[in-house]
Amino acid sequence: MADILFLAHRIPYPPDRGDKIRSWHELKHLSRLARVHLACFADDPADAAHLPALRKALNGRLGEAKVEVRRTGKAVAGARALIEGRPVSLTMFDSHGLRAFVRRLLATRDIGTIFAFSGQMAQFVPPRAPQRFVMDFGDMDSEKFASYAEEGGLMAPIHRREARILFAFERAVAARAEISLFVSEAEAGLFRERVHLPGADIRALQNGVDLRFYDPAAAVAPAEAPHPLIVFTGQMDYAPNIDAVTWFAAEVLPMLPGITFAIVGRKPAEAVRKLARERVIVTGAVDDVRAWLAAADIVVAPLRIARGIQNKVLEAMAMARPVVASPAAFEGIDAKSGRDLIVAESAEEQAEAISDLLADPARAAAIGKAARRRVEQAYRWEAQLAPLAEIVGLGKRKAAA
Repeated sequence: MADILFLAHRIPYPPDRGDKIRSWHELKHLSRLARVHLACFADDPADAAHLPALRKALNGRLGEAKVEVRRTGKAVAGARALIEGRPVSLTMFDSHGLRAFVRRLLATRDIGTIFAFSGQMAQFVPPRAPQRFVMDFGDMDSEKFASYAEEGGLMAPIHRREARILFAFERAVAARAEISLFVSEAEAGLFRERVHLPGADIRALQNGVDLRFYDPAAAVAPAEAPHPLIVFTGQMDYAPNIDAVTWFAAEVLPMLPGITFAIVGRKPAEAVRKLARERVIVTGAVDDVRAWLAAADIVVAPLRIARGIQNKVLEAMAMARPVVASPAAFEGIDAKSGRDLIVAESAEEQAEAISDLLADPARAAAIGKAARRRVEQAYRWEAQLAPLAEIVGLGKRKAAA
């Protein structure tokens, strides 16, 4: 049975942020189908040091692996991108060493499939590689930069350029990939509509949620915080999350007197840290996000810029918490507004939805229970990733071997 080469823009372990959650579960699933080799980046040396734990978690099913700490900053990457006429997204994630590692593996190992996670990693797949090439874009990153450009400001021209040339790259990648994957049918459909590639196989492979870990019955002590408590979770140096919490703190929270807002997540940017005050808690990294979800009266996802499926929403639903989400955060989630969660757009609508739930604990609890049932029905990782055997060309017979 031929091996699989897995390329990722971040080491897929530990699964503690959205992109790493998806890549980890894909890698784990693929390692049960065939021997997998890994080439990836890490954000810093501490992140790279997780490789031994990753090997242990895969129970010896990981072959050769190279984890390279990414050291190219945005300024250098931006200058290089302008000189080379390439997207900044690619120059930030480029490496002669990683290219050499991939070339050697393809030349010396029996690699049947190259599985690239995140569009940046497609640059490491040789143009005429004989291996089956599967591209998991996750989200349509070019559309994200187009959304940034629409926000205006000094960076708008730069975001507009990135959206344009990154889209051209994404289209070229999809044209040569055997299969292109996206995290939701909405995202896949948007990409199909934009690229106009009738012969391309563009599919949705949705995220799941770890129902055993995110379990309201788990023995997790709730975090100590004032109540009523609203919680937002996420990587807090990520621009859409920064935008969401700063907007919520400025526009929604003033309409909710006496309520505490907790922003839970690692690496809070300066704009997020400045939000900390009497009714706003900025935690930074926490040992167990479930403690804050368990403590929350309501979990909010007020994202104004979002792509794909939001893991933060699925995790809160799995913990049986009532969720108030923006339409952007809700897009792609197979659930019913008003039964499994509440979808509200404007600041006034979100404040009203939160106030109504706090005033009716029985309804809030019922929505939380319905949310748990919905993710149990629709978002088990095992079911979501079952198509991977066919996608990488192994089929049902080999997958069961």
